[in-house]
Amino acid sequence: MVRLARIREKCLQSPHGSIESIREVLFLVTALHATGQFPVRVLGGPTALFEYGGLRFLTDPTFDGPGDYGRPGRILTKTAPATATPADLGPIDVVLLSHDEHPDNLDTSGRALLADVPLTLTTPGGGQRLGERAKGLADWESIELNRPDGGTVTVTGVPAIHGPGTHEEVEPVTGQVVGFVLTGEGLPTVYVSGDNASLDAVERIAERFAPVDTAILFAGAPRFPMLFDGALIVLDSAQAAEATRILGARRVVPVHYDSWAHFTEGHDELEAAFATAGLADRLDWGRRA
Repeated sequence: MVRLARIREKCLQSPHGSIESIREVLFLVTALHATGQFPVRVLGGPTALFEYGGLRFLTDPTFDGPGDYGRPGRILTKTAPATATPADLGPIDVVLLSHDEHPDNLDTSGRALLADVPLTLTTPGGGQRLGERAKGLADWESIELNRPDGGTVTVTGVPAIHGPGTHEEVEPVTGQVVGFVLTGEGLPTVYVSGDNASLDAVERIAERFAPVDTAILFAGAPRFPMLFDGALIVLDSAQAAEATRILGARRVVPVHYDSWAHFTEGHDELEAAFATAGLADRLDWGRRA
């Protein structure tokens, strides 16, 4: 959301501080609040920064430069750096970490950043591994965070399945993953999917939270021949469009589709899939400055 300090600054910069310019700023703020169209800064890979309820949230921190990461039976290759460094971001209040076990969701630099963040929300297993500043959320478990204005933001852990099948079939192979839904009085509903490949999981989330104002959807259609016979382990572009329909999402910010070699679909495929589904107007590629 737009901070009062920023509103004041714009008003002071307006010619003569005119009533008309102040009205213009207030109109903009009202429109942003009503539509839930707060800015999301997409930084590359799964990493995005946004302010919600006066708190600054960061998803899956990945700030290493390009390079290779060895994994059992495969190598993950990062092809592009993030568009910002941790030092560029300013204070972060909460990290929303879908899982801590894969370097394309939490790399070396991202892991170091966690030490400077008051709270990291993640999987139950990750909460145990990452220390006292981390809290694991089981599916449908919620935590309330204090807002600067005296209200609260509720963050609810929601299902995410990192491959084809059930939790029981997938987690022994690719690990535990959690998504998040953010809600609060007078605030839009925000869904952060994490590394999810299951539209059934999206259906269950929609039953509780639809319509969603903003969905930060992890896509990219990653797959590996040695995992699940090459089946998808995160949504492809067509599935991301279908998830948008299921959620009734008014805006979708795609992440997790670039900067890594194992992503098989990117910007163009997402754009085409949403156009085919008649949902092109829902896409917001995020501010990358």
